Amino acid sequence: MNVIFSLLILTGIAYSAFHGNIDAVTQTAINSATGAIERIFAIAGIISLWLGIARIAEKSGLIEFISRVIYPFVKFLFPSIPAGHPAMGAMLMNMSANLLGFGSAATPFGLKAMAEMQKLNRDPETATEAMCTFLAINTSSITLVPTTIIGLRAANGSRNPTEVIGMILFATMCSTATAVIADLFFRTCYRIMHRS
Repeated sequence: MNVIFSLLILTGIAYSAFHGNIDAVTQTAINSATGAIERIFAIAGIISLWLGIARIAEKSGLIEFISRVIYPFVKFLFPSIPAGHPAMGAMLMNMSANLLGFGSAATPFGLKAMAEMQKLNRDPETATEAMCTFLAINTSSITLVPTTIIGLRAANGSRNPTEVIGMILFATMCSTATAVIADLFFRTCYRIMHRS
C-alpha cells in the first residue's frame, strides 16, 4: 500500500511539474493538510457528543430496554449461548447501541461478547457458529438513528442532515436480512458437509 501511495504522489508531482503547475501542488498540499486537521476536530467533537449521549442512554436504561425487546430474536439466532451467560448480555448491549447509531459505544460491548463466546469455544483456533453469526450481524447492523452520519453531514454544512435516515434504515435492514439468511445458509451447508 505504501508503494501505491508513493507512486500516486510522485506521478502527481511529476505531471504537475511537466505542465508547469508545480505551485498548485504546494497550495493543494497546504489546503488539504489544513482541511484534514479541521475535519479531525469536527469528528472528535461529534464522537464525544454521541459517546456522552450513549452513556446517558445506558445509564437511563434505554439500551437495556431495547435489549429486552430484541432478546427473543437474538436467542433464536444464538441457540448455543446459554441463557443468562455474559456473552448474551454483551451481545444485546452491542446490538442495542448499534440500533441507536452509537457505533463507537457499541465496540467495547462487541469485544466483550467475543471474549465471552471464546470461553464457550471448544476449539480456540476456530470461530464458533455463534461468533460468525454475531460478526455478520454486527457488521450489517440495522441502524434506526444514524447519529454519526447525521453529525458528519451537519458538520459539513448539510441543509437537511437527517434526510438520509429513511434510506439508511432501508439499506441496513436489507444488509442485516442478507447477512442473517447467508449465515443460516452457510451454517446449514457446513453442518451437512461435516455429517458426510
